[in-house]
Amino acid sequence: MVTDPIADYLTRLRNANSAGHRVVEIPASNLKTEMTKILFDQGYILSYKVIEGAVQGTIKIALKYNKLTKEPVIKKLQRVSTPGLRKYVGAVDLPRVLNGLGVAIVSTSHGVMTSKQAQQEKVGGEVLCYVY
Repeated sequence: MVTDPIADYLTRLRNANSAGHRVVEIPASNLKTEMTKILFDQGYILSYKVIEGAVQGTIKIALKYNKLTKEPVIKKLQRVSTPGLRKYVGAVDLPRVLNGLGVAIVSTSHGVMTSKQAQQEKVGGEVLCYVY
């Protein structure tokens, strides 16, 4: 049993990236699907597909690599808010990752979004992770 599904999601992506895999399969949930959509929209992954299963379903994610150097596009995935220590921020205190080059994924009352989108909508929430 996984006690922190978001950390498990990030760890599976990180391990597949470092091993050079093209595709990784992750157990699906609504939150993980929304996080995957954000990674796709921001250009960190090539594509994804949600496969409905009998119980839970899976998310197939095609990872993205640099064509010349074969290095992964995702350099670091860092979990911020954990089950033991939640990290909430207001709309004015939303984090900037690598001075705007990275993405902070935030769970707000308006849904899961990047910190830039949350700042535009003037909502705060729980900072889930940093991606760069």
